[in-house]
Amino acid sequence: MRDYVIALYIRLSINDKRVESNSIENQRLLLTKYAENMEIQNIKLLEFVDNGYSGTNFERPAIQELLELVKSYQVNCIMVKDFSRFGRNMIQTGYVRPDRTKVEVEKKE
Repeated sequence: MRDYVIALYIRLSINDKRVESNSIENQRLLLTKYAENMEIQNIKLLEFVDNGYSGTNFERPAIQELLELVKSYQVNCIMVKDFSRFGRNMIQTGYVRPDRTKVEVEKKE
């Protein structure tokens, strides 16, 4: 049976370091817990972290690596803590979403 590959994308900009809830560790914990509680068999988690990068463009090493895997159909789902972690430029981000990319966004209280 083939693995269902979930990419956990985590981004922290320099400005975000003042907000504890956006920390890399908190994003990782939130996303990992959520993925592990999904009722899907054979989940494989991949983690992509861009630490200290702005979300205003996609010139980030981990997002580029992730998008290459998406283009080659090696990722089934991308999960982010909130959509701003993926990208802040809504026009550029909007072009990525329909391109074989499913983005799971859920606000946790």
